[in-house]
This record gives sequence, structure tokens and C-alpha cells, in this order.
Amino acid sequence: MVSRHGYAPALAAAAAALGPLEVMRPAERELRQELAPLVAGGSLRERPHDGWLTTPAQFAASQSGARFRMDAFYRYVRRSIGVLMQDGAPEGGRFSFDTDNRRPWHGDPAPPAPPRFEPDAVTQEVGALVTRAYASHPGEVDLTCLPATAHDAETLWQWARAECLPHFGPFEDAMSVRSSGLFHTRLSPLINLHRLLPARVVDEAAALPLPLASREGFIRQVLGWREFVRHVHETTDGFAHAGLMPGSDTARPLPPAYWGAASGLHCLDTVVADVWREGWSHHITRLMVLSNLATLLDVSPRELSDWFWVAYIDAFDWVVEPNVLGMGTFALGDLMTTKPYVSGAAYIDRMSDYCKGCAFQPGRTCPITPLYWAYLNRHAPRLSALPRMMLPMRAAARRNPSQRDADAATFERVARALGAGDRLTPD
Repeated sequence: MVSRHGYAPALAAAAAALGPLEVMRPAERELRQELAPLVAGGSLRERPHDGWLTTPAQFAASQSGARFRMDAFYRYVRRSIGVLMQDGAPEGGRFSFDTDNRRPWHGDPAPPAPPRFEPDAVTQEVGALVTRAYASHPGEVDLTCLPATAHDAETLWQWARAECLPHFGPFEDAMSVRSSGLFHTRLSPLINLHRLLPARVVDEAAALPLPLASREGFIRQVLGWREFVRHVHETTDGFAHAGLMPGSDTARPLPPAYWGAASGLHCLDTVVADVWREGWSHHITRLMVLSNLATLLDVSPRELSDWFWVAYIDAFDWVVEPNVLGMGTFALGDLMTTKPYVSGAAYIDRMSDYCKGCAFQPGRTCPITPLYWAYLNRHAPRLSALPRMMLPMRAAARRNPSQRDADAATFERVARALGAGDRLTPD
């Protein structure tokens, strides 16, 4: 058992008795910092971590300038490793099939039910400890949902290959009240814990007899984005010197709706309930519901990051902070993404069935669209300089003064109501 003082004292004592110890370079910044004196003194000898597919040298070679870009990294790594490549060119003639993978899901094909697992004695013991020690925390403990053993990990990967990946590509951006995961594999906790190694997952996914868009879309998540955010986080020392965008330090607190209070917005309330039930949701609900609404409300990016850290079972510093600070809230500016990923109600209505169960109508009464316009107007000075925001900013500039006033009033009213934990209603 690790003492309350951390790992370093125990490892220092072991190295003194046994000689230098070999350690894979820790994935988490805090642990790297704790062990750094032992590495510098020779008590620990670092070697590359088996949980990664790429090296810092590959990342550096793929980038140019002071901004980090995933597409350049992904193309470089595909060429270097040879995944989904033929004669030096990408299979299908393109590195990314993202534009093909944006179909809403209307019920067909039926999404697979995730497998259930029989908790062994160790899992039951840990579950009892969690229930006892954290009884006041939000969320549920359902041990049958957690792939805790090596056999469970294999079961989940077999299920993902057979049931999810055949349809993953076209529907990877879709959201639904009928299935929290649709065709997402739910592998991120196991890969982040290295119960399944990404090298194996990528190799086996690439070899499956499945549509290229599904194989490429899945591999891009593992070989592309996951590796990219890890490198960005380590290269910037956890954004220690990056600095958040102006206003981030005086932003609004995270609304109680994220802790389970009803907001009246069916999309937000559905996704929050999914998260507290499962400790997980897929990447589009994280980005285009949870982060989108927090961004439109000028919620503190740090508070949102802390919430993701608490709520998700796949959360580590290297994945949460880039995803929330860098992409989800655009708090780091264009350091690692080229625009903020925000939208009005039209996107949520197009890509989900959440709006059908909502008291608000997406084209008429839903406050998310005026929140979107109000966000663009409030942050126009810094957003107007971004090439990929030219069209949205031109559209925002065409709104007349009365529309802008109404947008701003909606923002103040909604932010105040949700900040107080009140439920929004159309009237």
C-alpha cells in the first residue's frame, strides 16, 4: 500500500536496498514530478511507457511553430508507423474520413447493449470500500458495469470489435436518449489504465474486415487524438505557462445542473444523468453538450475540468486538461485547436433526439441558440482573428441591435437561473 506521503519514500528505500530500479516514465505529471529527484539521482531508471504508441521526438517532428495541430501529427504518425497505409499513401486516398462520419442516428441499426461483468472478490471488496468511504458523493456504484479483471477487459474488447466498430464510423457524432453510448466502444478507461495496450487495439482494429470509415475513425481517436493530447500536455508541462484566455479566472461557477439539479434543458439533463449513472459518456456529448453549454455560459474552465476529473472513470490529467481547457472551452485559445467548438440548438437537434423530449423548441424557444450568438458577440475581439471563425462571426455581425440585446438578456437570465440551481421553463 502506498503511504500518505506518496510513492517516492517507498521507492527510495527499495532502491537503497536493491539497487537502481527500472520504471516506465509515468503518464501523470504529478507522479513524474514526485519521482524526478530519484530519476536524477540514479535510483530510478526511466524507460518509455508501453501505454503510448508515439515518442516525443515524433511529436516534435510533426509540429511547426508555437501552435500544436493534431492533423499534422496524425498524418506524420500514420506515415511513420504505417497504419492504414498502402504504398506510402493512406488507404482510401484520405487520412481522415471525419466528414463521412457525421450521420445522426434514427434507430437503425440497433445499438448493442454493453456487456455485464460478474464482480470477483477483489472487485466486491473495493466496491464496498468506495460505497463506505464516499457515500455522500454523487453517482452510482454498479460493479457489473466495470470490466475489472483481465478476462473482463478481453470480453469488452471482443464486444467492441464485433458489435460496435462495424457501425462506429458513420454514427460516431450521434447522440440519443435511447443509448448513452450508441456504437462507441467504451474502451477509454481500459486503455488509459493500460489494461488494453493501444498498440494491440490499433493493430487489431486496422485488420478487421470492416468499412474503412469505421476503422479509420476509431484509430484516429486512439492513435491520433489520444496520443496528441498526451504530448501537448507533457510538452507544455501541464499548461503551466500557457495561461488561460482573458476572463477565465473570473468566470462563473459551474451550475448545480452538472451535479444533478434539473436544468430544464433535456440535452444537458440527459447527459448529466448518463454520466452520474455510468461514470462515462462518449466524446460528442462531452464536447457538444457538457463543454458547449459551459462555454456558452462563461463557466470557469478550471471548474469544468475539475468536474470531469471527478465524474469520469477514464479521467487523468493528460487527457482531461487538454480536452477541457484546450478543446472543450477554448480557454487556451488556438494553442492546440483552431476554433472554439460551440453551437446553438440546431446542431444538437440535428445530431440527437434530445430535443424531442424537451419543453423548449429548438427553432423557437430554446435558449441555447441565443446563448450561442451572445457568446460570439461577447468574445468577438478574440474570435474574429481566427480564420475558421470568419463565417460565424460574419453571421453574428448581421444580427441587428435588438437581436443582440435579446441574446445578451437571455444569457444573463439563463446564467443567473442555472447558477442558482433553478429549472428553466419556456415562459
